[in-house]
Amino acid sequence: MSDRVLLSASPANIRDCVALAERHGLGIELMAFAFPDLLDGDWQAVVREYQTLLAPIPLRTMHGPFFDMAPGSIDRRVNDLVMSRYRQALDIAAELWVTTVVFHANFITSLRTEAYRTGWTKRNIAFFSELAPHAAERGVTIAIENMWEYEPAIIGDVIRGVNHPSVRACLDVGHAHLFGEAPYAKWLQVMGPVLAHMHLNNNDGKVDVHCALDDGVLDYAAIIPELRTLHTQPTMTLEMDRVEDMAASLKCFRLG
Repeated sequence: MSDRVLLSASPANIRDCVALAERHGLGIELMAFAFPDLLDGDWQAVVREYQTLLAPIPLRTMHGPFFDMAPGSIDRRVNDLVMSRYRQALDIAAELWVTTVVFHANFITSLRTEAYRTGWTKRNIAFFSELAPHAAERGVTIAIENMWEYEPAIIGDVIRGVNHPSVRACLDVGHAHLFGEAPYAKWLQVMGPVLAHMHLNNNDGKVDVHCALDDGVLDYAAIIPELRTLHTQPTMTLEMDRVEDMAASLKCFRLG
């Protein structure tokens, strides 16, 4: 079985990413709609451009807005803003036939009290339970990504509490290594049953630098075969800034 691999396409490199994707039968993950300046600007024009540009690419995901987003905020007005942004992203995804949209959980890891953890979990279950039907109606899966979270149950508890097929997990291997306190095997054990998507890149063990898969401390020769053993095979985005790093990383995969 071939691996379902995508390239992380920014506005600056999307044409090179599409060309590489066409050559190797890959997908594209769109980054443009993660940024507030576009979401408040002429995003419709970009959608029209991308509808044409992505015509030869059937496998598509999208990174949703994440700057200053706090889903499940205790502040109702903040929560309303995040809900509006996330609904906007899902609407854009539907226009571009995107199957998965990635959102960050943005848990405040410096707050280690039981009261914060319990309240945050409860509010995020409510938040994503409200958002899930909006995604389902558009044929889109929400994938909640780990960023600063120190252990996988922070996100896993929300997804299991929502208990909706349109709300799943995105495991970022680099983030789990840099910011997590649990071993990678634990992340895979907890998030594996609810996993829809992956972000893959390497780093130096200190900074989230998004290097090629063979350029850093993470052993992808061991990581990728483990992913193939999962009951449901996640899609995998090479989340890197340089197209040449994505191209160099393709040797790690089984491509059709």
